[in-house]
Amino acid sequence: MGLLGAIGIGVGAMLGAGVFSDMWGDVLAAGRWYLLAVVLAGAVALANALSTAQLAARHPVAGGAYAYGRAELNPLAGHVAGAAFVVGKTVSVAVGALVLGAYVLPGQAHVTATAAIVLCWALNARGITKTAAGATVIAIVVVTVLAAVVTLSVLRDVDVVGAPLATDQDALVTLPPLLVGAAAAFFAFAGYARIATLGEEVRDPGRTIPRAILIALGLVFVLYAAVAWALDRLGTDLIVPATPTGGGTVETTGVAAPIEQLARAAGLPVWAVTATAALSIGGAMLAVMAGAGRTAMAMAREGDLPRALAHQGASGAPWRAEGVIALVAVVLVWSQGVSLILVSVACILLYYAVANLAAIRQRRARRTATLRVPVWVCAAGLAGCTALGAVALVSASGALAPAAVVLTVVVGWPLVAAALRRSRARA
Repeated sequence: MGLLGAIGIGVGAMLGAGVFSDMWGDVLAAGRWYLLAVVLAGAVALANALSTAQLAARHPVAGGAYAYGRAELNPLAGHVAGAAFVVGKTVSVAVGALVLGAYVLPGQAHVTATAAIVLCWALNARGITKTAAGATVIAIVVVTVLAAVVTLSVLRDVDVVGAPLATDQDALVTLPPLLVGAAAAFFAFAGYARIATLGEEVRDPGRTIPRAILIALGLVFVLYAAVAWALDRLGTDLIVPATPTGGGTVETTGVAAPIEQLARAAGLPVWAVTATAALSIGGAMLAVMAGAGRTAMAMAREGDLPRALAHQGASGAPWRAEGVIALVAVVLVWSQGVSLILVSVACILLYYAVANLAAIRQRRARRTATLRVPVWVCAAGLAGCTALGAVALVSASGALAPAAVVLTVVVGWPLVAAALRRSRARA
């Protein structure tokens, strides 16, 4: 494919649950710096994407940073990246399902989310996922609807009456809201690495992939900045829905999604946003579950997960690995009191920290292929991932449970596995 096809895939991969979720509450809690929060998230995403593209050009294999970490650093680094990716994307599946439920059937969001996860697993097990053409079509539909919602909500003279902005900041007021907002906004950029894996699918990858990354991220950034501006202008509690009360006033009433609130303010039919959200989030859930399942399959082949999870069905899909991911995601859907978005962000940023470190090592060792990213770009990505990842992890809940669980699973598990391997080698 050419440049336009790669851009379409990148935009389609990024426009998933994030833009429809309540992460906008954290973004706008940065006050007048909310646009800078989006800029910071986009800059970290750009550095990560370029580092990943450099690695993918040399190692066009399944597993992403799990494979890159093993090849360029060591098995422990790869294991940490793989664990972070599988955990982070499993949480992302749960987040996407909950956002989908909030739009489709708000009164039964958890039940709807559970059904959506089971359906995605069943479709993926049969080898049904988004194609490149399908991703481009979804991207066009989502961009068109969001642009219409933002434009009409700004043009209409609507007064809004609602509660003060409610965010996760109450749990930890000492952290700079700007950094928490940037960490939350990063969730909405997730998916950009899909472009980096197109090395064998595009013409002139050394030239096409970097340009596609820049253009796709630029388009998505403009869209997100416009949504943030429109929501800030609306000036109401972004975590609750709005219902028209007549006389040009919108009043907030209960738990739901911010883009739906914008649509009501714009005078657009809510069903159009609901259908768009379902299309976008459903496609993203299919892709995320497939990516996490294939990383888990690669880890199982190396013995970092039970080898039974490496099994592939008749369609070639690792249905066992995806089944375990679906089961854990369902459990997370019914959890309470934890910001799943920030937990997912913390894990994914750790994954990309390993990718940036591997890209630095690869560049200095002169093992690059068709793409060479300046070391300072990879180093900036590494620093950004470290800072925002720490902020996201600490902000995920007022309690220490999320941080303890993530560190135990994502870091402790690989360390124990490495120690066991060393002891067996000595024996």
